[in-house]
Amino acid sequence: MKQKYQGTTRVKHGNLQALRKEFEILHMKTGETVNEYFARTLTIANKMKANGEDKGSTAVVEKILRSMTPKFDYVVCSIEESKDIDTLSIDELQSSLIVHEQRMSSHVEEEQALKITHGDFSGGRGLGRGNYRGRGKGRGRNNRSFDKAIVECYNCHKLG
Repeated sequence: MKQKYQGTTRVKHGNLQALRKEFEILHMKTGETVNEYFARTLTIANKMKANGEDKGSTAVVEKILRSMTPKFDYVVCSIEESKDIDTLSIDELQSSLIVHEQRMSSHVEEEQALKITHGDFSGGRGLGRGNYRGRGKGRGRNNRSFDKAIVECYNCHKLG
């Protein structure tokens, strides 16, 4: 019985060491959502708890705040300044970060919609002066002031 218990203790200790390292190097990945990152972090914290080491909610909250992506820097600063980290629960932190994430994603969607409605195609195929392909003819254009030297030929791909 004693040998069996010692083996189990060694396995737990080994698992705990691996989990500690995983917890230390844990960072939010670019493009990862707040919910996904919280799920990864809490999975590791729960595995550590099952192996005998309870990090506590304060340590988990501090770790999450330290390891967010740079786009959350201003949010993290405002949370640290406005709330007591020692009493802040994981759920409160998660809901606060989700709200900010939703606001950021809605602003990005609004910017994309504005670009589309106002004809800003700079993110596309590069329709600048050098790659001008057949634009300029059609309704509403003033053909008298149109410079044909910037139009690319569809057959030979030369300008003019």
